[in-house]
Amino acid sequence: MKKERFIASLEEMLKFGEQLGQAVKGAEVFELVGDVGTGKTTLVKGLARGLHITDVVQSPTFTINRVYQAPGGLTLFHYDFYRLNEPGIMRQELSESLDESHGVIALEWDDTVHDLLPPERTIRIELHYAGETGRQVTLFVPNQLSYIMEAIE
Repeated sequence: MKKERFIASLEEMLKFGEQLGQAVKGAEVFELVGDVGTGKTTLVKGLARGLHITDVVQSPTFTINRVYQAPGGLTLFHYDFYRLNEPGIMRQELSESLDESHGVIALEWDDTVHDLLPPERTIRIELHYAGETGRQVTLFVPNQLSYIMEAIE
């Protein structure tokens, strides 16, 4: 399934992520694709907000991953492989996170680990510049995860 939408502001991107976070059940993978500054980490901040995570969500560009516990028992794993030509040990860590039924995974710059992503659980979100603050967002959602499509306005 495919859905496109225009996001006009930072607050709208947070709200969009929040809607996704409210819909997840566990074991979903969000593959975030876009240039630097298109709102990938902002979307993850909204995702965390939808999961009722109160920790400050930061970009994992320099730490490669960050993990956040949601009060409902889900865990948000946020990976950013931007600086890695070869994922090394992080490939194994991601593989283990993918096995977590209570995990929700958000991936940025996943080219080096793309082959690990389970297609039946991976939601691809492409973000493109559309003016100074706007973004054109395209979601590709597997049929098994139709509840994600139903959750977003």
